[in-house]
Amino acid sequence: MFEINPGLSLWTLVVFVLFAFLLAKFAWKPLIASLQMRENAIRDALERAEKARKEAEQLSEQNRQNLARAEEQYQKIVREARTTAEKVKEEIIAKGHQESAKTVERAREEIRRDVEGAKLQLRQEVADLAIKAAEKILDETLDEKRHRKIVDSVLDRLPKN
Repeated sequence: MFEINPGLSLWTLVVFVLFAFLLAKFAWKPLIASLQMRENAIRDALERAEKARKEAEQLSEQNRQNLARAEEQYQKIVREARTTAEKVKEEIIAKGHQESAKTVERAREEIRRDVEGAKLQLRQEVADLAIKAAEKILDETLDEKRHRKIVDSVLDRLPKN
């Protein structure tokens, strides 16, 4: 079945040692050097990737902080705008109340003047009517100044209402 040939085994061993020596002399060092270079390149790439990941995390954290600050400033501006709007609204309402109060006061003053004018005009008309009535009754014309003086004194004695 299986036979071992010592000559063939010896030549196989010699060829193997010679092949191992040639590999060690010419191929082993460049293979190890290229594997070493590849290992270093992979290690550098992993280190750069880790560094980039850490920088990305830092940038992400800075972005979150900036976003939080921006949101805070936005809320502050909105609060200030609402406060300002409320103050302006109150000022406008107060100004409107003042203006309406002034308008009402002016209207009251104008009404008072109109009533006083109407009273004065009514007094003059009453005096004129009284003079004409007295003329008709007495059937003679009196001196108008003297007659007006009499009527005015009578009217002054009447109640003011």
